[in-house]
Amino acid sequence: MYQSKIAGLGSYVPENVVTNDDLSKLMDTNDEWIQERTGIQERRHIKKGDGNSTAVMGVKAAKIALERAKISKDDIDLIVFATLSPDYYFPGCGVQVQEMLDIHTCPAIDVRNQCSGFIYALSVADQFIKTGMYKNVLVIGSENHSGGLDFTTRGRSVSVIFGDGAGAAVLTRSNHIGQGILSTHLHSEGKNAMELSLKGPSTMHWVPEIIAENPQGDDIPYYPYMNGQFVFKNAISRFSEVIHEGLEANGLEVKDINMLIPHQANLRISQFIQKKLKLSDDQVFNNIQKYGNTTAASIPIALTEAWEQGKIKDGDVVVLAAFGSGFTWGSAIIEW
Repeated sequence: MYQSKIAGLGSYVPENVVTNDDLSKLMDTNDEWIQERTGIQERRHIKKGDGNSTAVMGVKAAKIALERAKISKDDIDLIVFATLSPDYYFPGCGVQVQEMLDIHTCPAIDVRNQCSGFIYALSVADQFIKTGMYKNVLVIGSENHSGGLDFTTRGRSVSVIFGDGAGAAVLTRSNHIGQGILSTHLHSEGKNAMELSLKGPSTMHWVPEIIAENPQGDDIPYYPYMNGQFVFKNAISRFSEVIHEGLEANGLEVKDINMLIPHQANLRISQFIQKKLKLSDDQVFNNIQKYGNTTAASIPIALTEAWEQGKIKDGDVVVLAAFGSGFTWGSAIIEW
């Protein structure tokens, strides 16, 4: 068995900043209401015509990660792309990235595990490297949420939360056993799938257009539904469980964590987990205040920023954890 390590990280968010005050002009909400419930101050949204899409943002993040990893695109053996907002029903974003980066005929896998998507994608990449099948894997999480949100008062409980963006990691084979990705832990519970769901079509013709075509519709299934309190209660329970599971699998304790990067779903969830685990502010990284919930992109964006800011150093124990629609949840334990 080989060991896999993260050799390079990159992220990209659109230039268009949307503040809480901006949203208050579109719906009955305000900055205080949003911050109190979510901790979010602003988020980034794609502007029509700016050239961005889910795949395009993924490519922009991937180019940075490849450069930092000092690995050529021609050395990539596998692409794993996590998203809930692909540009098309099919083909998937993985092959779009492959074409845009002009990568040879390597396999491309698309992962549809929503908020847990990057953890699942990281796990897939890790297993392929550990078994010796591949040496270098490009893992991407990218989301275009803004085109699928209802920016009226009716949709405010969901629409104030989400933002657009992408993050990427290059995983490579390492000869240093005990360093890199130590283990990943994945779970799902399908009986609660409809408590956080979207039953509608693709981002090419999505919520704003459909609402405009059917302004009187009272039961439009094309924007997200979320049972907020139910999701919150499950999230705080599963986050704690899967973090402890990962630590125990590697003979570690909570006190050994140098940096916890939770999926940026809601600042209140992250703060609750931090308090429950008795971690200091220096041991948890949050950036939801700036970007909102970017689903599969949230962990790689946050991981990239934490590393860029010098908050992650060689030898650190880094824990990634996520919970989301499905319900799905997971963790990754990394020795940097």
